[in-house]
Amino acid sequence: MNYEYITKFAVKAAERAGRWLANEQKKFNTSKTETKGKNDFVSYADREAEKMLIEDLSELLPEAGYIAEEGTSTKVGKKYNWIIDPLDGTTNFIHGLLPFSVSVALQENDEIVAGIVYEAGASETFYASKGSGAFLNGKPISVSKTEKIEDSLIGTGFPYYDYARLPQFMKTLEYFMHHSHGIRRPGSAATDLAYVACGRFDAFYEYGLNPWDVAAGAFIVQEAGGKVSDYNGGNNYIFGKDIMASNATIYPEFFKIINQIMNNMGK
Repeated sequence: MNYEYITKFAVKAAERAGRWLANEQKKFNTSKTETKGKNDFVSYADREAEKMLIEDLSELLPEAGYIAEEGTSTKVGKKYNWIIDPLDGTTNFIHGLLPFSVSVALQENDEIVAGIVYEAGASETFYASKGSGAFLNGKPISVSKTEKIEDSLIGTGFPYYDYARLPQFMKTLEYFMHHSHGIRRPGSAATDLAYVACGRFDAFYEYGLNPWDVAAGAFIVQEAGGKVSDYNGGNNYIFGKDIMASNATIYPEFFKIINQIMNNMGK
């Protein structure tokens, strides 16, 4: 398979959906929002964007299945599956805020081979294909060269429904307030990971996420030279509900902090 060709086609699909979302936000009415769960929202915009993506991507790989947030397609592929979030940052979107993004990843068997994150507000397309590096609007990107957590800017996301680990999470915030350049919470995990890939963030961590939130962004980080893992240092970050990503230099220090606080506090 020509991964670069696949990625370029998927980029166009993500950008088409993202541009449509950006236009819709200008006239969006919050009365059109539904609630799937506590602080978990969906609207016609999410569903229509997902339909657009599936329409375009089905033309590219008719045999592929989908792991998609809104469940527009339940098709399961034998070899290929698209993991897509048509609108990552829905809460931002419905409140007229940025960022919000379209996230698209292609899984071949058990391996991610392509990833696209289109941040609609800034018209920024982050993408990568297997073995070809990572790019932002056609220009190569790489993770930061920061060497210590104390010199790092760290991205995170606040839990919005799973508060079981909230005490541990609050402890990480306290730690990084004292031992880094600061913490940012943009509200879109896909965008956060893209920002790690291009060096705007030195590190990112969050728990309670789904595959469509992280698959594309995590892959882009790796192709940009970064390190991604779950809180145990393993590879179960796409389906395992927690993720941490950083440049390779600070990863050992970052992992030690996150692992110690998130996994061991209170034991």
